[in-house]
Amino acid sequence: MSAHDNIPETALAWHREGAGAALATVIGTWGSAPRQAGSQLAISGTGAIMGSVSGGCVEGAVVTEALDALQDGHPRILDYGVSDDDAFSVGLACGGEIRILVEPVGRALPEDILAQIVDARAARKPLAYAVNLATWQRRLLGPADLPTRFRDDRSGMEDTGEFITIFNPPLRLFVVGAVHIAQALVPMARLAGFDPVVIDPREAFASEARFPTTRLSHDWPDEALQAEGLDARSAVVTLTHDPKLDDPAIRTALTADVFYLGCLGSTRTHAKRLDRLQAAGFDATALGRIHGPVGLDIGAKTPAEIAVSILAQLVENLRRGA
Repeated sequence: MSAHDNIPETALAWHREGAGAALATVIGTWGSAPRQAGSQLAISGTGAIMGSVSGGCVEGAVVTEALDALQDGHPRILDYGVSDDDAFSVGLACGGEIRILVEPVGRALPEDILAQIVDARAARKPLAYAVNLATWQRRLLGPADLPTRFRDDRSGMEDTGEFITIFNPPLRLFVVGAVHIAQALVPMARLAGFDPVVIDPREAFASEARFPTTRLSHDWPDEALQAEGLDARSAVVTLTHDPKLDDPAIRTALTADVFYLGCLGSTRTHAKRLDRLQAAGFDATALGRIHGPVGLDIGAKTPAEIAVSILAQLVENLRRGA
């Protein structure tokens, strides 16, 4: 998780340090608004900021309002129109409107609620923060309460009058096999918002020189995956072509709640793979979770093209449950 993503953590730290903090959240957008609902900006009592609620169009005004909120302790809802000229300056074709909720921490937004959000994020537990914009009542919810919102990573208004901010754990991609395709897939996945981990006991393959700024594991794939703790925000892709490495990872992924499991190999190789897994006790339902041969059928030939097809299929599965 980058520092720019640590918005609740930053706000809580500023508050506890005595600097004061307010949390600004985008609660509505119309037109070509720069940031989607749920985007956040932390503002300290000294005017420091972390995050964003627009492409730079309204942050200055939000900071001023946040400092006022820290003085009176009251939440407020702000409405801004982004002109076409301002929109163009931040890379948009046309303007739009943004509605922003500002909550001073420790007064409008209770410290204990923000602390629970921060703790849940540290433990990779999905959590939603609900605030009723009419009564200002606040509560925390889990995936069972709002399954569609959690699956879609979609913050927004409910018919109850509550605005829901979804705090999902960061997406993780575990790549088993430090091969050429992995060298293309890892940076692409990082750009798409995934935290990639490359697993390969062959240190000559999984080297920092071949995978700079990437977390590497030289453990055996099943041991590495078990140590990481796979969950519903995790995807696994196996690329080695070697059953000694791929199969342990696949078996581990099939016993976990990963949202995607893809395995490189031809149709013939995949059929043999399924036979081995069936002999190991996995039924047709479990085997049906495997995307093999991995990737969308786009006629990919080069490692980079295959990486594109894998990432596209992975995102499709995440967003549509394909």
